[in-house]
Amino acid sequence: MNLKKIHNVYFVGIGGIGMSAIARYFAANGKNVSGYDKTPSQITTDLIDLGVGVHFEDEIKNIPISFLNKEKTLVVFTPAIPKNHTEYNYFIDNKFTVLKRAEILGKITETTFCLGVAGTHGKTTTSSILGHIMAEVKATSFLGGIAENYNSNLILGEDKISVVEADEFDRSFLQLSPNIACVTSMDADHLDIYENPEALTESFIEFSNKVTDTLIVAKGLPLKGLTYSINEASDYKAFNIKIANGTYIFDVKTPSSEIKNITFHLPGQHNVMNALAALAMADVYGISLENIKESLATFKGVKRRFTYKIKTENFVLIDDYAHHPTEINAVEKSVREMYPNQEILVVFQPHLFSRTRDFVGDFAAALTKFNEVILLDIYPAREVPISGVDSNWLLSKIENTQKKLSKKNNLVKDIKNSSAKVVVMLGAGDIGVTINEVTKELLKELLDEV
Repeated sequence: MNLKKIHNVYFVGIGGIGMSAIARYFAANGKNVSGYDKTPSQITTDLIDLGVGVHFEDEIKNIPISFLNKEKTLVVFTPAIPKNHTEYNYFIDNKFTVLKRAEILGKITETTFCLGVAGTHGKTTTSSILGHIMAEVKATSFLGGIAENYNSNLILGEDKISVVEADEFDRSFLQLSPNIACVTSMDADHLDIYENPEALTESFIEFSNKVTDTLIVAKGLPLKGLTYSINEASDYKAFNIKIANGTYIFDVKTPSSEIKNITFHLPGQHNVMNALAALAMADVYGISLENIKESLATFKGVKRRFTYKIKTENFVLIDDYAHHPTEINAVEKSVREMYPNQEILVVFQPHLFSRTRDFVGDFAAALTKFNEVILLDIYPAREVPISGVDSNWLLSKIENTQKKLSKKNNLVKDIKNSSAKVVVMLGAGDIGVTINEVTKELLKELLDEV
């Protein structure tokens, strides 16, 4: 399939973070783009502002007439849509060219020099940092989050170099053709797809075998490649790490050089690791270390990755996408580093019944580290409920006396009733929308107090 000959691209699930990046890409390249999504969001509003047609009712009559020409239309879908989706089944039954999002990314990477970022955690931040560095050579970067520097999940460059997230979900990354790649982590996840951690590991090994030029891996992972670490002997090593006014300053040793006093503004040593992975990939590609250093200093972060929604002397509200125990631990560690003497309240919305079931003990241990815990109901995403798996069950495992279940419409009251002055709201579901309402209400309260 030649993407250049496609006139129309229709997206089933256009509001997804990965889907919308590709929709933006096709729209920027002069294609006629339209699609369906379940609910309106900031992403769909931004797409509509770009001239992309978006509707929210799953009905064939809503598909624009020009997209019903199957010779000229490519249909892209997300695996998150239900199997009984009316529009999706219409396209399948009428033999349109229907491809998963990962297959489209695969097609794009076949014809570009591809830098792929894989790993169960850190993909979005690492690929956003790398995309920011690679913007100087006009790379086009497809991101799984909104990069603050660009207010977009697409950094549009030319069609010679691509930066992509290599997503292990549904083995999507096996569709890619990476020239340079990194693997940040290989913790057990997506066991609804893989069934056991060994199958996940095998999938990462298969991905690593697809890398044509250079593989870069966090030290300790069971893969062969250049290694990176903090304060350990490795090919790329960050050391002399200091914090000044909330900013990291550190040195890096590469296989052939050393660079001093890199400044990086994202909190948490896990983000130093993400910056180091991006530095290593850009260095292998051939970007000068001085230019990489300049880019790291100007990187502003990714929305919903330790994003400050409120930051005053007396109250802090932080938004983060963390939805796996390892990620929650990383956020807790970062918050303690920034606010060592404060009580910290976590509001967590579990994501997926299967993930909650598979890691309930690890979730409980991670959440127990906070001073106070509020749990919302499990966000089902693509799943149906599993008997006995709910937030009350998870709450019972948390060894913390200050814990409770809550509903979204009670959150402002619950937060105000807490003595904690640092609040973190975590999850990959619609808590990312809920926090905007919470922020508005709390800011109103804070202004009334002034």
